[in-house]
Amino acid sequence: MNLTPASYAARYTAAPESQQVTDWGERIAWVIGLALFVALLYWLMREGWKWRAVLQSDLPELPQAPAEPGEPRLTMTGRYHGSTTAGQWLDRIVAHGLGARSRVELTLTERGVDVVRPGATDFFIPADRLRDARLDKGIAGKVLTEDGLLVITWEHGGKLLDSGFRSDRAAEHVAWRDALRAMSTGPSAGPAGSTEDPHGTTDAAATTHHEEGAR
Repeated sequence: MNLTPASYAARYTAAPESQQVTDWGERIAWVIGLALFVALLYWLMREGWKWRAVLQSDLPELPQAPAEPGEPRLTMTGRYHGSTTAGQWLDRIVAHGLGARSRVELTLTERGVDVVRPGATDFFIPADRLRDARLDKGIAGKVLTEDGLLVITWEHGGKLLDSGFRSDRAAEHVAWRDALRAMSTGPSAGPAGSTEDPHGTTDAAATTHHEEGAR
């Protein structure tokens, strides 16, 4: 190959390209900073949970199933998604283990609802404390599909609570809602076939409900 004097000079006088050196110190600092930030968030969430439990310390111990609960009318297996103050889907109740999500086995008898939670605290909802039942889409910050949640409103310690359950077979929700409303001693949200929110949630609120709880 013939090289002109100019190209020959340019070839040997051009400065060699240097490889970019990785700044490991900066990367390590970023990783440590991120880890500390995540740890801080976890600590704040845990402290908030503990503080909420302190605020709810006046809530009595959860009722337990009677020795003879009666013949089962309905049974369900699924998940327990949490409890809140009735009508306030983000005001989670954490006292006495109610804040822990878990698997659940529900049994409805003439005496109430037996809530068995493997690995978590069991409780019983007496029939005379049932106030309402409805189908909803979210509770305690958890959003599911439309009518994907059975919410039982009941009274405990002079306070109305909403407890949310999702069956492994969603088609069971309607039968449970209707049976619970028939037993309820509180005002009904509407006809048995209605799924509207008895707490007056508007469409706009439902949209916010989705956006805030989606995760």
